[in-house]
Amino acid sequence: MTEVQFYDTLRQGLWIAVVISMPILTVALAAGLFVGLFQALTSIQEMSLTFVPKLLAIVVAFWISMAFMTTSLSEFFTDTIIPLVIGS
Repeated sequence: MTEVQFYDTLRQGLWIAVVISMPILTVALAAGLFVGLFQALTSIQEMSLTFVPKLLAIVVAFWISMAFMTTSLSEFFTDTIIPLVIGS
């Protein structure tokens, strides 16, 4: 494996990590903004009010995007990592 192949594989792996984390991070950001706005408008400063809705939103987003994440990682390993390990 050359240095170029190594860095290209590393770059692809990091990009896949960014792409598959985007749905969950986007939902967490939206839920956090919504809960923060709700707390600012109602003056309710309960700590569990910020944690529970975000956790539920993240779990739902993970459940919905699980197939996409699995497919992306499987394709990355099948197309990139396994040929490098085999040496072809």
